[in-house]
Amino acid sequence: MAATRVCGIDELGTNEAQRFVVDGVPIAVVKDAEGQVFAIGDTCTHGDISLSEGFVEGETLECWAHGSQFSLRTGKPLTLPAYEPVPVYEVVLEDGGVLIDPAVTLTV
Repeated sequence: MAATRVCGIDELGTNEAQRFVVDGVPIAVVKDAEGQVFAIGDTCTHGDISLSEGFVEGETLECWAHGSQFSLRTGKPLTLPAYEPVPVYEVVLEDGGVLIDPAVTLTV
């Protein structure tokens, strides 16, 4: 599969998560204060909860329901109750757009 444009970079709020579904895969996308864009799996591994409804602080995304925090860089949970990581997707910034291919995951 090829990368899909999900939005324009200017459409992303700073330190806010937005949910996109790309080829059936729910993905949380976050732009930090420096303009770096992250894409991780949008489903908390502790429960079937959308992470994009959670809270962004620094390089973490916190699940609003149970408080698990996930690294935006690695997808690893930083706090319990989650103990399984979420996938991290490659983000391509091109012509002002944010492109993601859910078939390309990063390992850190």
